[in-house]
Amino acid sequence: MADTTSSAPACDVEGTCYCPLTGVIDTLSRKYAMQLVSIIGAHDSLRFAEIEEHLPTASTSTISKRLDEFEEAGIVSRTQYNEIPPRVEYALTDDGDEVRTRLEPLLEWATENSGNA
Repeated sequence: MADTTSSAPACDVEGTCYCPLTGVIDTLSRKYAMQLVSIIGAHDSLRFAEIEEHLPTASTSTISKRLDEFEEAGIVSRTQYNEIPPRVEYALTDDGDEVRTRLEPLLEWATENSGNA
């Protein structure tokens, strides 16, 4: 009997495969994710408390979780300085900066169309 399963990824009608977006969308669709990319990207680097100041409605644990996920995904770098008290700073990586750059047109579109929803 012939194998009828397809190993090709599911595509739209025109053959465009959106499968590579799955991981990116999963990461960026989490609570405060896109805001964090924007906030961190607007600065060279930020300490955790400074990030919290920009997101007053976000819990400390949510911000911490997103930063850990971003570090694992290669979007954010975490630099710990051996000082007393300890100092940790977060900055976008080159990939993170590219994500931020690519989100800007989406933000512009959303701003222009916010009254249409």
